[in-house]
Amino acid sequence: MALTPSFQPDVLEYAAQTSDATNTITATPLRKGAAVEISHGEKTVANGTAATWEEGENTLTITVRYGNSTRVYTVVVTYTAA
Repeated sequence: MALTPSFQPDVLEYAAQTSDATNTITATPLRKGAAVEISHGEKTVANGTAATWEEGENTLTITVRYGNSTRVYTVVVTYTAA
């Protein structure tokens, strides 16, 4: 599953498509010491573990905190069953 557009720190909204019912989600902060939180709807997803998709659009929110700075990235994952 690839992001569209490719990741750029200043771009906050992305899309991805998959035909897999689950995908492993890994968010690697660019700065050492930054904290990453991932949520899929109301559920927290541990970094490096799998998220399970519903048919259609699913929203992932990735919050990155570093010092007093916070960035929130949104990825809309569209799942189409094969």
